[in-house]
Amino acid sequence: MKKRLAFIIFPFLLSACIDWSVNPQPFPVWTAIPTRTPGIVTATPVIIFGTGTSLPFTLTPDVITVTPSETPTATITDTPAPTGTSTPFQAVEVTILGCNTSIDITHGMGEVTNAYVTVKNTGNTDLLNTCALLRAIDEGREHPDKKRCVDNLPLGNQVTQKLTVDSTYKQSTIIQVDVSSNDILLLRVDKQSCTDISLSGGAPSDAGVIKPITP
Repeated sequence: MKKRLAFIIFPFLLSACIDWSVNPQPFPVWTAIPTRTPGIVTATPVIIFGTGTSLPFTLTPDVITVTPSETPTATITDTPAPTGTSTPFQAVEVTILGCNTSIDITHGMGEVTNAYVTVKNTGNTDLLNTCALLRAIDEGREHPDKKRCVDNLPLGNQVTQKLTVDSTYKQSTIIQVDVSSNDILLLRVDKQSCTDISLSGGAPSDAGVIKPITP
């Protein structure tokens, strides 16, 4: 019985001498997954304005060159008018030098009134077909010399005309003178009492003559 028990126990004792533990496995070592070489990021490209005209812009690896799409042109402005010029205008100055009376037998009239009138062109343009017309408050028949004209009165010139109207005998005559150019009235002058021309040096001898304006 003891021998049988020894045979039973012996295997257990033998097994106690054997290392039944499980050898630990080595821990896995993690390595980084190989990656591609990172791309090289360059600085912001420099923009340079050029003067070429072949392309709107030229692209290079590091530099962008921008060229103008259109060549600027100078702005055209109106040429100012030369200084010293002005818009043409018509102007006259009229002076009644004096009057006298006479008898006009040639035209079958009695007493007539003569008025001596100087017309000056004080504008900046010539006066074409310049006429002076005489009227009287007591005028009778129309006298052929009540209107006198010149074809052209240049600027800066004057003319003295002798105008005649049929008037009432020995009556004070109120007269009126109209000056026109090409039938456009420029000035009207009235005179309540026309001074005797003999008191101011007598009747002018250059009636109808165009000459430069005198003071």
